[in-house]
Amino acid sequence: MRTRTIWSRIIQQWQLFAMIVPVMVYVFIFSYLPLGGWAMAFQRYRPQREVQEWVGFEQFEFLFGDASFFRVMRNTLGMSVISLILGFTCAIFLALMINEIRQMKFKRVVQTISYMPHFLSWVIAAALISDFLSSRGILNTVLMQLGIIDAPIIFRANPDYFWWLIGWSNVWKSVGWNTIIYLAAMTGIDPALYESAELDGAGRFSRIWHITLPGIKSTILVLVIMNMGWILNAGFEVQWLLSNDLTINTAETIDLFVIRYGLNQRNYSLATAFGMFKTVVSIILLTAANFVSKRVAKEGLM
Repeated sequence: MRTRTIWSRIIQQWQLFAMIVPVMVYVFIFSYLPLGGWAMAFQRYRPQREVQEWVGFEQFEFLFGDASFFRVMRNTLGMSVISLILGFTCAIFLALMINEIRQMKFKRVVQTISYMPHFLSWVIAAALISDFLSSRGILNTVLMQLGIIDAPIIFRANPDYFWWLIGWSNVWKSVGWNTIIYLAAMTGIDPALYESAELDGAGRFSRIWHITLPGIKSTILVLVIMNMGWILNAGFEVQWLLSNDLTINTAETIDLFVIRYGLNQRNYSLATAFGMFKTVVSIILLTAANFVSKRVAKEGLM
């Protein structure tokens, strides 16, 4: 009876299922079909060989036994956590501020300005950031004019600043774009709630705290859970473009490590092993975040 109900629903809504088919084909070809290449992680892969040599977990033993592995993991997690926290807090704060603007023309201007960095390539963005942080850049000039510092600070030459530099760079480039989802969620909140709260004497901050934030809680939880699965993807382009010989020890992420040890040395098996490791860890983090969210907030992604 249940099977008959499912098939009758499919027949009634065949247009919707037909629209899903191209997406499923795309995901299968580009996401699931390449998983067969994971066999390279257990081989000493050489492109010129017809028959590859199977070595078991040798690549994983080298990976976890390498001294630089833990440094790379520390850098990746450090930059990912900083970018995650700054990205969420700044995006939610900006969305709340934009939502409170009543003049539509000014609101559109603010949204447009905040979105623009998202459409810049990291090459252009890194050049702008480098000029902004240079010894004669705007930041050093302002700090010296205010008397906060006596001499210019070379931000890109100090390893202690690099993680925060990456975090704020990601915020500047993506915060406006990330507000779109939160603003869309805010439009679904019943305006009668704001009117009732205003009649009861609630101020603007109280309305934000008791109506707007609870109204977008589900959206925030879903995005947090989804981003937990990407925590090992701290990035490649921005670290590559903004790092130098002085900051490479704090700038090298998993992706840079794979390029240096895997692709540059043509050790494709090691690169595949690292990619496999990232995927497994991402699935574990995603599942754990969803479990915690269901237990604590009674809401989850799955």
